[in-house]
Amino acid sequence: MLEITFNFDYSRVNPLYFQLYLYFKQEILAGKIDPGVRLPSKRKLSQHLGISQNTIESAYGQLSAEGYIESIPRKGIFVKELDQDLLTKHTSPSRIVQERMMEAEEYRIDFSQGKIALEHFPYSIWRKLTLQSLYEDENSLFLNGDPQGELSLRKEIVNYLYQSRGVRCSPSQILIGAGTQYLLTLLTSIIGRGSIFSMEDPGYHRTREVFKNQGVSLKPIPLDQEGININALIKSKANITYVTPSHQFPNGMVMSIARRMELLKWADEEGKYIIEDDYDGEFRYKGKPIPSLQGLDHNGKVIYLGTFSKSLIASIRINYLVLPISLLDQYNQHFTVYKQTVSRLHQHTLWLFMKNGYWERHLNKMRTVYRKKQHTLTSSIEKYMGRRVTIHGDDSGLHILLTVKNGMSEKSLIERAKEYKIKVYPTSIYHVLDKSNRDPQILLGFGGLTGEEMEEGICMLKEAWEL
Repeated sequence: MLEITFNFDYSRVNPLYFQLYLYFKQEILAGKIDPGVRLPSKRKLSQHLGISQNTIESAYGQLSAEGYIESIPRKGIFVKELDQDLLTKHTSPSRIVQERMMEAEEYRIDFSQGKIALEHFPYSIWRKLTLQSLYEDENSLFLNGDPQGELSLRKEIVNYLYQSRGVRCSPSQILIGAGTQYLLTLLTSIIGRGSIFSMEDPGYHRTREVFKNQGVSLKPIPLDQEGININALIKSKANITYVTPSHQFPNGMVMSIARRMELLKWADEEGKYIIEDDYDGEFRYKGKPIPSLQGLDHNGKVIYLGTFSKSLIASIRINYLVLPISLLDQYNQHFTVYKQTVSRLHQHTLWLFMKNGYWERHLNKMRTVYRKKQHTLTSSIEKYMGRRVTIHGDDSGLHILLTVKNGMSEKSLIERAKEYKIKVYPTSIYHVLDKSNRDPQILLGFGGLTGEEMEEGICMLKEAWEL
């Protein structure tokens, strides 16, 4: 029998068949199992490894489907001859997915800024309201709804935005859509691709890619201590700018009231607009909530962009735009042909969630939860790392930046953290303008981690980075 030197890891998330499949695949690609070699029968391998034949069959089936082995009737299962290019460039979509699954298992603690505290999501309430939505409306929610989104939900959003963020609008100004990237794509079409767009630098890379994919002229605008640099914005000749004033991404600064007024003054010309992305404005830990830029705007120059991804759950995919009246006219004339992208059932459930007061209670709870998490993270950093690092953007939001002063590059910091099974994130991907002389900064998200995980992670990073 072919020598099989493989032990299952029963603590891993991947099922046994997948672990066995990966083992054979890697051995074949590495040339450790030659073409033409006969693999053990399902019965013999089952006895050898102490697992069921069904598990063996599933692993062999996946290998056969991807062309690594073949079954010859009455002879057995054999390794196929592979194209040499496959051996050196085996980066198929399935391999990419597998590598990502393996990579996820490599990390013990993941400081992702995209994760939230799912353990606090009100599952039972949401389930009850979902069933209630189906019972009340029977099959009507299975039909196409309003292209802008359900009117009842838009009314609730209007009330919430005015009370919490100072946003002034009517339900007719709100467009609901599945994700920020979709809404930005639609917004680019409404504004017109002939406009010159700009955005903060550093800034959210996925937003930048949306604008680039839409083929618009895009100018990076540097920041100073108060937010986007107005002089640089004026020099860029842009007439559209995208900003995150309540919690600049990724630096974390809050745009000063003086800078907000300067920005509104800049926009007070024909054809100029400000896109205000308030992606996590609900979570502020120091001082009073900052009113939205849109609430300060008296000339219809701010397009407000909001989401339920951070405050509720990301998979619900409910985001919204608040359009100025001038752009709403453009939308009504040319873009109502676009069908609504968010499930009417989810919209109706969210409406019930907000209407019955669950939304406000959930937000208040999550503010307390994230405030404690943020305090635990910053306290752990101060305890284990002291003055050898600098924390940025800890007033609000679900992430911080950490400037590390140990002489390592950003890449080295991430690789050293990986050796300790800790996943941290680069900030260089958010920069377009040259920042080669700055100390490296690492992004640490905390929404999806427990206090114990954060303290353990920071303690291990201290060792990894030799601080």
